[in-house]
Parts: sequence; structure tokens; C-alpha cells
Amino acid sequence: MAVPEGFDHTVRADGSVLIEHRGRAATTLRGDRAAAFLAEVELGDPQEVMARWTGNYRRGNERTAKNHPRNAHR
Repeated sequence: MAVPEGFDHTVRADGSVLIEHRGRAATTLRGDRAAAFLAEVELGDPQEVMARWTGNYRRGNERTAKNHPRNAHR
């Protein structure tokens, strides 16, 4: 399994957390989920934690792949 890389997170003024992968928004966490994420990022490897919280965001192409014509029947 490849080592996760290219993730970054930003804590916004309203307490929400934006997680990005290579400059593109992967997910936004709010409330208790944001607090749990921030606590976990302090304890573990930030890249692995962000990859897991974003659904592993494996290759960064899941969103565009689901709209590809070859996947229209899925």
C-alpha cells in the first residue's frame, strides 16, 4: 500500500476543518467530527489520518471517475 501524501488541512474561524488533497478540497468536517479529527491528527501521522478521514481518497480521482462514460451503468 502506498504511503499517503499531498494532504493538508485548514482550521477555519467557525471551527470547521477543510481537508485538501493536492490543493483540491477533499472534505469539510464540522462540530464534534472536526474536534475528533484535530485530536487524532495531534497523536498520529497527519498524512495517514487525513487519508483515512477523507475515505482514503486513494488517487484523488474518485469524483471525476464516477462521471466517466465507462461508469455510467454503475
